[in-house]
This record gives sequence, C-alpha cells and structure tokens, in this order.
Amino acid sequence: MEKEVVTENPVKSNLDLSNDLVKKYMWWSMGAGLIPVPFVDIAAVSGVQLKMLKDISDIYGIKFSENKGKSIVSALLGSIVPNSLARGGVGSILKMIPVVGTVMGGISMSLFSGASTYAIGKAFIQHFESGGTFLNFDPVKVKDYFFSKFEEGKKVAGEMNDKKDK
Repeated sequence: MEKEVVTENPVKSNLDLSNDLVKKYMWWSMGAGLIPVPFVDIAAVSGVQLKMLKDISDIYGIKFSENKGKSIVSALLGSIVPNSLARGGVGSILKMIPVVGTVMGGISMSLFSGASTYAIGKAFIQHFESGGTFLNFDPVKVKDYFFSKFEEGKKVAGEMNDKKDK
C-alpha cells in the first residue's frame, strides 16, 4: 500500500506577498529606467512605483490614494536621497547624448529605479505592518529607514541585473 504524500500549500502572509511584489516591480522599474527617451523614463518609473503602492495597499486592505501616493513618493525621493535622486536625474539627462549617453544613462537610471522602488516598497510595507495608512505616513519619520533600504536596494538591483545577464 502506497503512502499518500501530502504537500502543504501554505498561505502566504501579507508581508511575504508584499515582498514578492517589491521584487516584481523592481524588474518593471529597472526596465522602465532603460527607456531611451529622457524624462519619459522617469514618468514610467513613477507609474510603476504608484502601481506597486496600490497593489501593496490592496494586500493590507488599505485605501489607496493616488494623490497622496504621488506626494509621499516625491517627498521620499526629493528630501531623503537628494544626491541619489540627482544621479538618477543625471542618468535620464545622459540619454540625450547619442549612443554612449543612452547606454550609460540607461544603466544608471535602471539601477537607480530598481533601488528606489525597493526602498519605497520596503518603507510602505513596514508602515502598513505596524498598522499605518496613507493618511498617517510621515516621510520625515522614515528617512533613515528609507535611506538604509535604498542602499540595500542598490545591492539587490545590482544582483538582479547580474542574474539577468547570465
């Protein structure tokens, strides 16, 4: 008589589902960062990041506000990592230089996009895990955490980029 093998299909937690989404949207952001048209890349990455926030908020049952999401993302990127944001913007501007600029700007913008998407996702996951909503998210209070996740995100994006090449 054969033994019946039971395989468990555990239900993923909100945290696991959200972390999976962050990785998925990092790929999309990195791809959008490669768009060769300056500033169109930034708009595309912003759209990807907002879609990620909506999907994460849906997982946690939190009402998504596009306007609030845009202002929070702008505040996080604009006031927390101005040097890195400048590098990301420079990546977009570099694309104006034919051939070499397009390649260098694309690589720079792609990695910046992946890292910033990672940091935004992680900051919101932490906030939602602690019971927060869009209404009480304070970018100033998460500044240090966001910056540490941005630095971590640069490594993760670099590893993802390396895996893509293999």
